[in-house]
Amino acid sequence: MSLIMEDSLTPEEIVEELNKYIVGQNEAKKCVAIALRNRIRRRMLPPDIAEEITPKNIIMIGPTGVGKTEMARRIAKLTNAPFLKVEATKFTEVGYVGRDVESIIRDLTELAVRMEKNERIKNQEERAKEIVEERILDYLLVPNPYSLEYEDTAEQDSLRVDVVWPKSPSSTREKLREKLKKGELEERFVEIEVEESTIPLGIIAGGGMESLGIDFQDLFSGVFPPRKKRRKVKVKEAREILFNQEVQKLIDMEEISGEAIKRVEETGIVFIDEIDKVVSPEGGYGPDVSRGGVQRDLLPIVEGSTVLTKYGPVKTNHILFIAAGAFSHTKPSDLLPELQGRFPIRVELSPLSEEDLYHILIEPFNSLTKQYKALLGTEGVTIEFEDSALREIARISYELNQRMENIGARRLHTVMERLLQDISFHAPRLSGEKVVISRDYVLRELADVLEDEDVTRYIL
Repeated sequence: MSLIMEDSLTPEEIVEELNKYIVGQNEAKKCVAIALRNRIRRRMLPPDIAEEITPKNIIMIGPTGVGKTEMARRIAKLTNAPFLKVEATKFTEVGYVGRDVESIIRDLTELAVRMEKNERIKNQEERAKEIVEERILDYLLVPNPYSLEYEDTAEQDSLRVDVVWPKSPSSTREKLREKLKKGELEERFVEIEVEESTIPLGIIAGGGMESLGIDFQDLFSGVFPPRKKRRKVKVKEAREILFNQEVQKLIDMEEISGEAIKRVEETGIVFIDEIDKVVSPEGGYGPDVSRGGVQRDLLPIVEGSTVLTKYGPVKTNHILFIAAGAFSHTKPSDLLPELQGRFPIRVELSPLSEEDLYHILIEPFNSLTKQYKALLGTEGVTIEFEDSALREIARISYELNQRMENIGARRLHTVMERLLQDISFHAPRLSGEKVVISRDYVLRELADVLEDEDVTRYIL
């Protein structure tokens, strides 16, 4: 597991990277950067001290659409860490039908295993391709039972077997290899041997037991060994099938599982959204399955416990938890006191101003204006936004957020989609043209909707 990228990041560099995608919210960026840097510092300490240092979990408080989720997602990408976003409202208290909170750690581990596996596959890709090439050549040099021809048919004058058979196998193989590398044999059919699982589907899908750390597919693989079957496929399809077979032989799943668990325990990030939805006003902790019960179940995971997964036990002591919520009808102090204590960093994200919305349209690496330019560019349409038009879009979005529900930067999506609806619809016949979006165009396109408040509520 490579942690070089993360270890080289300073808090200033983390904030600088976040600035490419998120406008404003400097206090939140600073808190996230410090929490991330503290994990790096912990790994530099002797094991006995490192074990005692708990992660600086964060609660982000702020309305929707101000960058809470995006911030956590970008941090995970930046550090190449296993990252899982969950909605607190999806979970139910243990003993009730639904997903229990331990499934968060199982899903995170599953994600880490996939990450680790993909990295190992990438490392073994060239070697696997070489093996696959040799196997395809072996199949091509075997007489085809569906016809009389052998291989190297480019130089054959006859389909008679004795024309080809006396050739030196090595010279034929090298000629075939050359053709294979040039892509001349992609449409040729070969008969290959594939493995098919014989485990009944009901056993694989028999849920509920994963919480006991049992992998039924692995358990029954000895009872139901894979069945080998011959299939006639094109070379291009055979290459993919054989690559998947060979690469599985080159990687050690036990080693991958061990590294994935270590990766989760040391660098895992869990983002719990809508945490305020499982909080009862005024701190009521009744037997409500969707509120106090979920908080009580979350507590041991955030505090640090061992969760059984099909890959092995996972300790949650050093996983970073970031919780977020609007807290419009409740407040963080309504959380269970024990849970509050496990989130020492609280940061409030400010609602977006008109100026923020304007900067969101132009500054981020993945800004909406850049996205629409790229999308319409595929149709040959060049679109250009005047600065006054962008100012007007920001002003309208901000005004709508004030008049109706404040959905933050997401309002820009609805306004932009409505604004460019006609251009997107007629784009194929506008190919080769340049369209300039001016302030007058914005006012003209959105005038009808803005004048009628009832229509605005439904459309924007």
